[in-house]
Amino acid sequence: MSVQSLFQPFVSGPLTLASRIVMAPMTRSFSPGGVPNDQVIEYYRRRAAAGVGLIITEGTTVDHPAANGYPNVPRFHGEDALAGWRKVVEAVHAEGGKIAPQLWHVGNVRRLGTEPDGSVPGYGPMEKRKDDQVVVHGMTQADIDAVIVAFAEAAAAAKAIGMDAVEIHGAHGYLIDQFFWEASNQREDAYGGSVQGRSRFAVELIQAVRAAVGPDYPIIFRFSQWKQQDYSARLAPTPEALEEFLQPLAQAGVDIFHCSTRRFWEAEFPDAPADVAGLNLAGWTRRLTGKPVITVGSVGLDGEFLKFMAKTDEVAQPARLDGLVARLEQQEFDLVAVGRALLVDPDWAVKVREGRDDDILAFSRDALGNLS
Repeated sequence: MSVQSLFQPFVSGPLTLASRIVMAPMTRSFSPGGVPNDQVIEYYRRRAAAGVGLIITEGTTVDHPAANGYPNVPRFHGEDALAGWRKVVEAVHAEGGKIAPQLWHVGNVRRLGTEPDGSVPGYGPMEKRKDDQVVVHGMTQADIDAVIVAFAEAAAAAKAIGMDAVEIHGAHGYLIDQFFWEASNQREDAYGGSVQGRSRFAVELIQAVRAAVGPDYPIIFRFSQWKQQDYSARLAPTPEALEEFLQPLAQAGVDIFHCSTRRFWEAEFPDAPADVAGLNLAGWTRRLTGKPVITVGSVGLDGEFLKFMAKTDEVAQPARLDGLVARLEQQEFDLVAVGRALLVDPDWAVKVREGRDDDILAFSRDALGNLS
């Protein structure tokens, strides 16, 4: 099997990548105080050195008191954190790679007691109380405006320190995604109700980021049908609904869509006409928007990731890439994001390119305990 299509250049506006391989964003929690350190710098440098075209960093929190939901997650604000990220950028660029931060607000996933200020509850579209205590603050217009400003400022900072693009995290049940869903967004103002209303927060946020970075700077938007709470959920159950959802985001300023799925090989709408029934979520997104897309979902593993996360003794063996390469060559998608296969093996890309399949490391949960 030839894998050379994975190592062809990709060009989208000012963004030129040496390969079609993207490092998927993966939360690692190795940045005490929210500042990426030398260990983090080396972690990303090694993957760029091995042939990853674009690194999308772990989720980085914007400058809002409720943005963070986990310990030791890096910030994307403050002089100390941005100085650390500038060193990461320089290291990745020195190896010929490109890099984008994933800008993140966890929303109502945040719990009381979470750093940096444990008294701040989660923020979300709707207020939630438990035992007469506010555990999720329902966002006011002022709150919405503040979060939008925080994302725009983070994007401007990314451009200023030399990042090659930004990714906005609009997936997996975090803040932006919480606004998309009727179950979590029952607001009666302009940010609720219809699909257009529930998407307004994301549209305004993307527009603000676009204004902050200028007309040509690449903006990636990550979205998902599934959620952490419900892997069978479907935000858009039909191609028509998906188009209705995606078009306003594209018009607001998204350049590349990052289409998060658990298994890249699964058809998104198998009941569609035969000529398109096999397309995955990225394929449909490319078809409906005309924008470049990133596919993702258990790439390089012999099964989808939940199997290996739920059972500590399970090991994911390296998987053949025939089907992935065939889909790429058929232009179903433009870029391929690799997660856990790259997490455990920083040299995954170069091993694939050189046909060293027997040297590729298997994945187990033990890999999450270090930053190699």
